[in-house]
Amino acid sequence: MVTSASKRILLIDDEPDVQWVVQTCLEKIAQWTVITATSAEEALLKASAEQPDAILLDIMMPKMDGYMFLDALWAKPEMQFIPVVFLTAQAGLLEPHHYETLGVKGIIAKPFDPLTLHRAIASALNWELDT
Repeated sequence: MVTSASKRILLIDDEPDVQWVVQTCLEKIAQWTVITATSAEEALLKASAEQPDAILLDIMMPKMDGYMFLDALWAKPEMQFIPVVFLTAQAGLLEPHHYETLGVKGIIAKPFDPLTLHRAIASALNWELDT
């Protein structure tokens, strides 16, 4: 397992309330750095510049949805190694084999438990928590 200390997470979600909850919880509880993007287009720029350890991705976004983002992200060789976890209200609609064939490491349903979100992310990414 990889340790989760000092992780940098790129959160892509167009809902400010979701961004605030995720960022606050992950920074306070897990001590991770959270980089936010409100659109897939913005996220592509930030992923390239910031080289995050993982990406939390909402599927339903305007203009470029999560699936289109994955195609654009993984079209860049330097981005293919970044693990992605879906954070979505559509979790119940997706079969595990569906997201696995996309190369996504896991799926976390909205609404989620803010106090255990970091554990769900760490589990999906096979990271060992320090606390």
